[in-house]
Amino acid sequence: MSCGIYHKKPLETAEALRDGWVYTGNIGYFDDEGYLSVVDRKKDMIIAGGYNIYPVEIDNVLFEHPKILEACAVGAPDPYRGEKVKAFVVVKPGESLTEEEVIAYCRENLAPHKGPKAIEFVEELPKSTVGKILRRELRERELKKSPGQC
Repeated sequence: MSCGIYHKKPLETAEALRDGWVYTGNIGYFDDEGYLSVVDRKKDMIIAGGYNIYPVEIDNVLFEHPKILEACAVGAPDPYRGEKVKAFVVVKPGESLTEEEVIAYCRENLAPHKGPKAIEFVEELPKSTVGKILRRELRERELKKSPGQC
């Protein structure tokens, strides 16, 4: 007997299992040598001004900043671009950082359309019980701030 992928969630299971294939929601590519690289989750992708932006790429650049302890980029509603990149940043203890410094750093290390347009400094990021940053919670928080926009 098959219980499906999602326990007691038939709609989610039906969406994930189609025509004998499992749709994971991961986005990836095969390189020239045939290796698969997973770059992000489809649900997390930010679509800003027609560009597909993978937030994990922004996160990785922010993690390299010497004053940033943790960071998480999400798509925030934007009336002109559809979405804009917003980064939530936790600064390392004893350090100080401004929104302008973070945006300038990203400008140096990311393509122009990928850089955050807004920075929110937070004491901590929401995490699962195993310590994974819950990007979904941050995205939902942004959606609640801008009702009626997608």
